Amino acid sequence: QVQLVESGGGLVQPGGSLRLSCVASGITFGVFAMGWYRQAPGKQRELVAIISSGGTTVYADSVKGRFTISRDNAKNTVYLQMNSLKPEDTAVYYCNARWTKGYWGQGTQVTVSS
Repeated sequence: QVQLVESGGGLVQPGGSLRLSCVASGITFGVFAMGWYRQAPGKQRELVAIISSGGTTVYADSVKGRFTISRDNAKNTVYLQMNSLKPEDTAVYYCNARWTKGYWGQGTQVTVSS
């Protein structure tokens, strides 16, 4: 059974930082591309960042220079370091694993507000 479990969300003030984690089980983690997506109320889910099995990264323009995606294959974990957070970053953040099939986590809420 495949499970992706996100953690690290919460309430933070504008300009603050959070680090999201996603622990995967039931998959051969090292062959999967891992990604973070987000969905704000009333909006479609959108890509935030992806890291390939080889470590290549892709970021949405809106988070470039502020967010960093990384992975630790020994721990079956992907991270999203989020700095200089803005109110528009408020959303539910979802972890995604993709290879021949795709899997989603349950999401973690990030709220940026003063």
